[in-house]
Amino acid sequence: MTAGRDSAVGEQGAAKPVRAAKKAKAESHLGMVRRARKINRALAEVYPYAHPELDFEDPFQLLVATVLSAQTTDLRVNQTTPALFAAYPTPEDMAAAVPEELEEIIRPTGFFRAKARSLLGLATALRDDFGGEVPGRIEDLVKLPGVGRKTANVVLGNYFGVPGITVDTHFGRLVRRWKWTDEEDPVKVEAVVAEIFPKSEWTMLSHRVVFHGRRICHSRKPACGACPIAALCPSYGEGETDPQKAEKLLKYEKGGYPGQRLKPPQSFLDAGGKPAPPLGAGPAAP
Repeated sequence: MTAGRDSAVGEQGAAKPVRAAKKAKAESHLGMVRRARKINRALAEVYPYAHPELDFEDPFQLLVATVLSAQTTDLRVNQTTPALFAAYPTPEDMAAAVPEELEEIIRPTGFFRAKARSLLGLATALRDDFGGEVPGRIEDLVKLPGVGRKTANVVLGNYFGVPGITVDTHFGRLVRRWKWTDEEDPVKVEAVVAEIFPKSEWTMLSHRVVFHGRRICHSRKPACGACPIAALCPSYGEGETDPQKAEKLLKYEKGGYPGQRLKPPQSFLDAGGKPAPPLGAGPAAP
């Protein structure tokens, strides 16, 4: 997909008309696979800086942050974890935490009592069963309290370099809009998508799809008129199609707002992205 073609927003940010995907009578499986791979290549051009949006410095921090991210935003997790890891830098430290004190620190992430139980449980398991180290196998990770396949794939793909598909709400919503699958169960979605793409693409595909879902292809009001892959989307028209109106719906760096990480990678900053503010320092993206 060449730069600017079928794009709603040009290099200078000016809105341009988009061309919707042609209505096909019936798409073959092979046709869907080819279209899906075109979408992935296009998203790689749109988001060359796609990355995990949780701040972390080691696998323990990534594991804990991912558990905390359930039912809240990565931004709120990133604003909470500096104090958390200052208090409990290792699994041994967290396993010995006073529950009420741990709950108070993670309160901003919501469901703090249940999350505290999960963190205490996984920290204890890491200390007692894995020598204080985060295991690098999905079979071991999913045995930890509060850790499912999504969390395990995040840790494996973004720290250990083991390819994995992360099916969160954004990923599931978009692959259904794109008609890659109609499955609702995350495990089934993961299996279907894994058959479409080579294993080497799984981790970055996950980041690109989630980035697109958070910035353009929103749940309630997708910005169809500002979507760079409109020509490949069979669901074009579910959201705002007017380019000027759609452009106002863009979020994070695509809308000129800060991202979700307090310490984002340099590639994100080089692309014009802005760090998120610390907790209580002011508003971030709407």
